[in-house]
Amino acid sequence: MKPFISILALLFFVNFCFAQDEAKETKLPSVDVKEVSGAGFNTADIAKEGKVVVISFWATWCKPCIQELIAISENYTDWQEETGVVLYAVSIDDTKSSAKVAPFVNGKGWEYKILLDENQDFKRAMNVVNVPHTFVLNKDGNVVWQHTSYAPGDEETLYEVIKKVAAGEQIEAH
Repeated sequence: MKPFISILALLFFVNFCFAQDEAKETKLPSVDVKEVSGAGFNTADIAKEGKVVVISFWATWCKPCIQELIAISENYTDWQEETGVVLYAVSIDDTKSSAKVAPFVNGKGWEYKILLDENQDFKRAMNVVNVPHTFVLNKDGNVVWQHTSYAPGDEETLYEVIKKVAAGEQIEAH
């Protein structure tokens, strides 16, 4: 009976520790990238928006990334009006292909703030393995939610998260 209680106590402790980890908000790292115009930009400035922020890592060669950004684009103006959300689309295209980003974005008519992470320093700092990878930051600039991959309808889940964060509600770990 004593080993059972010890194991149960250990499981409770481990579960408590993991629950605490998931509840912690994480700060946005400070990494130098470029705006699509070529101007320098530090990612720490994103946290200074004072609004709910979505950061979407994508690439011109990534079909699910493009599908996600197109789906969001169809509703983005309404989302901004209702919640004040700002979206940063961070291209991980390398220096050879980053010249394609501006014409690509213009062709899609995306109104997002576009950043170029040509050396993938920001991607690494955010522990992004695969794209698309989407983060939501609260008004204090803390990462409170993230999601990888894309399936049709994921943008609706994202919008629900945005509305909750804008209202100051807690978000369950995803």
